[in-house]
Amino acid sequence: MASIFILIIYLAFISLGIPDSLLGSAWPVMGPDMGASFGFAGILSMVIAGGTIISSLFSGSLVQRIGTGKITLISCCLTAGALLGFAMAPSVIWLIILAIPLGLGAGAIDAALNHYVAENYKAHHMSWLHCFWGVGATIGPVLMSYYIAEHDSWRDGYTAVSVIQFSLAIVLFATLSLWKRVAAIRAADPRTHKIQEDQDSAAAQGEATSSKANLLQMKGVKQTLVAFLFYCGVEATVGLWGASYLVGAREMTAETAAGWVSLYYGGITLGRLITGFITLKVSNKALIRCGQILALTGGVMLLLPVSPLYLIGLILIGLGLAPIYPGLLHETPARFGREHSAKLIGHQMAVAYTGTTLLPPLFGFIATQTSIVVLPYIVLAFLAVMMISAERVNKLLRLNSN
Repeated sequence: MASIFILIIYLAFISLGIPDSLLGSAWPVMGPDMGASFGFAGILSMVIAGGTIISSLFSGSLVQRIGTGKITLISCCLTAGALLGFAMAPSVIWLIILAIPLGLGAGAIDAALNHYVAENYKAHHMSWLHCFWGVGATIGPVLMSYYIAEHDSWRDGYTAVSVIQFSLAIVLFATLSLWKRVAAIRAADPRTHKIQEDQDSAAAQGEATSSKANLLQMKGVKQTLVAFLFYCGVEATVGLWGASYLVGAREMTAETAAGWVSLYYGGITLGRLITGFITLKVSNKALIRCGQILALTGGVMLLLPVSPLYLIGLILIGLGLAPIYPGLLHETPARFGREHSAKLIGHQMAVAYTGTTLLPPLFGFIATQTSIVVLPYIVLAFLAVMMISAERVNKLLRLNSN
C-alpha cells in the first residue's frame, strides 16, 4: 500500500509539471495566432504564478480542513479544466481568465505535497518527487512540438495535455481513501519517528533560540527566501523564453526549439533522478553548491556562438538546477526547526512563485526594449544572485552553530 501511495504522489507531480512547460514551447506559434505581443507570454506567466502564490499561502489551512488527498484531486481538476479552456480560448482575454484557476490548482498541490514529503521522507524521496515534476515538464514540450509539427496546431497540444490531466484526476479519485489509511500506517511506523528524531536533533539548537521569534528574524531565513526567489526566476525564465531565444537568436524552427526546451526540462528530470541516489552519500548542501556551479557553466556556454555548444549549455543549466530546489526544501526542518517548517515552507513557496511571477515578465520587458539575445546574460545574473544568497545562508548558520 505504501508503494502505491508514493507512486500516486509522484503521479500528482507529473500532472503539476506538464502545464508548467507548455506556454513557453507553444508561444512562438501561439502568440502570433492569438494576435498577442511578444511580451504577453510574460503577463500570462505572471497571472498563473500569482494564482500559485495565493493557493500556496492558504494550502496549510486547506490541508488541515479537507486533507492532502482531496486538495490534490481538486487541484488536478482545476488545472485540467483550465488547460481545456486554453485549447478553446477565442481571445487573449480568455487566456488571462483561465490562467487564474491554472495557477490556483498548481500552488495548492505543490505546497501540500512538498511539506508532506519534507516532514515524512528522506532527502532522496524529495529529489525523486521533483524528478517526476521534471518528467511532466519534459513531456509538455514534446507533446506540443509533435502537435505543432504534425498537426500545425498548438490547440491540439493543450487538448492532449488536458486529457492526460483528467485521466490522472480519475486515478486520484479512485484512490482517495488511501490517503487516510496510509497516513495512519505511517504514523505507527517506527521509521517515520526516526526521520522526525533526526530532524529534531539537527534543529534542536535553532528551536531553542528561535521558537518565539518571528520567522523573518531567524538567521538565514531572508537569504533562503532570496535564493528561492531567483531559483524559480531562472527556471521559469529559461523555460518560458528558451524557445523564443532559439527561434529569434539562433534561427531555429518553432518545433525544433520546443524539442530543445524539452531537453532542458529533461536535464532537470535526469539530474533529480541521479541526485536521489547521491543524497544517500552526499549532503544537500554539497549537492546544492555543485548544482549552482554547473548551472553557471551552462549559462556561460549558452553565450557561445557555436552549435551544439550553446544547446549543451541549455541542458547543463537544467542539470545544474536539478538538486537546488528539492535540496533547499528538504533542509528546511533541519535548518530552522520542525515547529517552523510548515509555515516556512509555505513562505518559501510563495516567494518562489513570486520569482516565477515577476522575473520572466521582467525579462520579457527587457527583451522587448532590447533583444531576445540578452537571455544568457540575464540568466547568469539571476544564477549569481541565487548562489550568493545560498552561500550566505550556509555562512550564517555555520556561525550560529559555533
